[in-house]
Amino acid sequence: MVEYDKQRKVDFVSGLTGSSVSDINRVSLALPLAIFLWSVLQSRLRVFSPYTPVALLVDVLLNCGVVLFAITIYASSSWLFNLLLALPAIVVLITSPSSSHRQHVSKPPSSRNSKDAPSDPLPVKPFVTHYRASMMVITCVAILAVDFRVFPRRFAKVENWGTSLMDMGVGSFVYTAGVVSVRSLLKTRSGQRPPLSARMVQSIRHSIPLLILGIIRLLSVKGLDYAEHVTEYGVHWNFFFTLGFLPPFVALFQSAFDYVPSYAVLSCAVAIIYQTTLDSTNLKAYILTAPRTGLLSQNREGVFSFVGYLAIFLAGQSLGTLTLPRQEPLPKDTPVTEVIRKSTLGRLVISACCWSFLSYIAISYHGLGLSVSRRLANLPYVLWVASYNSAQIAACCAIERFCFPKLYSARTHEEEIERSREATSPVLAAFNRNGLAVFLVANLLTGLVNLTIPTLDTTALQSMGVLVGYISIVSAVALGLDKLDLSIKL
Repeated sequence: MVEYDKQRKVDFVSGLTGSSVSDINRVSLALPLAIFLWSVLQSRLRVFSPYTPVALLVDVLLNCGVVLFAITIYASSSWLFNLLLALPAIVVLITSPSSSHRQHVSKPPSSRNSKDAPSDPLPVKPFVTHYRASMMVITCVAILAVDFRVFPRRFAKVENWGTSLMDMGVGSFVYTAGVVSVRSLLKTRSGQRPPLSARMVQSIRHSIPLLILGIIRLLSVKGLDYAEHVTEYGVHWNFFFTLGFLPPFVALFQSAFDYVPSYAVLSCAVAIIYQTTLDSTNLKAYILTAPRTGLLSQNREGVFSFVGYLAIFLAGQSLGTLTLPRQEPLPKDTPVTEVIRKSTLGRLVISACCWSFLSYIAISYHGLGLSVSRRLANLPYVLWVASYNSAQIAACCAIERFCFPKLYSARTHEEEIERSREATSPVLAAFNRNGLAVFLVANLLTGLVNLTIPTLDTTALQSMGVLVGYISIVSAVALGLDKLDLSIKL
């Protein structure tokens, strides 16, 4: 095992001021552009049907390799990299006619098939899969890439105030969990929600595996004397504890939903109350400067930032209520304003605009002038995460509508499933299916690499070699679990 200076590693990723929001947006644009290129290749050229080894390689390069290169060697040339992704898609669009009409031509439904017409109120939506999985991929890549010098320091987590790519990654992980968590709630009819006691029991069952993972991570980090930055979550707290405590608190807020029937309003209310408490009491100073003398003070970042992450989770649930339900067919003569208001894409665009406006008001000099702090998970951080993710999922929805316009017009349930499968990247579907398990594997591999390789002393070529091998292994694990038809729910 290669020895390295633990304090040197901690200093390498601490005390940073981050990067601008526009810089993060430019780099992050590679994610929807990669999905767009994949969708164009599939809808126009059928590159991924059948799914040959070459198609698998292209799929991994587009949806994993692009992310890796975007946040490392091309981070300073993001516009060039984005152009390199957009140009092939444009060329294919110009030179290849749409094949969607040939893909989905089917025989007139028989009386038996007509009874099987799609009726699932919560259909599988490829753009949601692409959005969630792309967030998981960039998170998995960043947690190891940050330990190498090829990863720009401005993208690493900031110390107290500012924005960075990794700060967004943490919030996005919670946000995406909120988006899909609302599926079980949408399946229940109004007025038939289980009682609080039943919801608490179910939520605790979901929490126990995550809390166990948190304890295992705590023991392994302390036992191996692994480099850690205590101002991230505290001395003992870690991200798995944050994820583990979310389900019970979300179950409690489902009762509040009876009085405030809007997850977006609940999210804003929680964030505003928390921000008011930070500004009107000594809580902010306590979190940032208090000595670590007791259990609470030692873990104050994790304990109090949990309130902000709860608001982010609720914001994700708000978007989930707009995204997951089936869109009802709209008459051809429907006014444009009604189409925007009632269509899934229109609602997502409106949501993204609203969250972005609120974020601007909170952060702008002409608004409240508040500073983003991932360490506090304050109001500006909550609104920034919500605006970023709502824009990302709206972009994924727009790509799907453009490339696969007839996706949800299938005549039978089986046909709809087949169309959805063809419009979904198998690599991203695999990441989405076992997201938390893949994230756990990525964490284990990250620890293994850091304990065996002096990451700070590797050259750019060596760093990229390790990172390519790492994301290849993570992708292989995700694809292997999917191939074995295993869904590991934690």
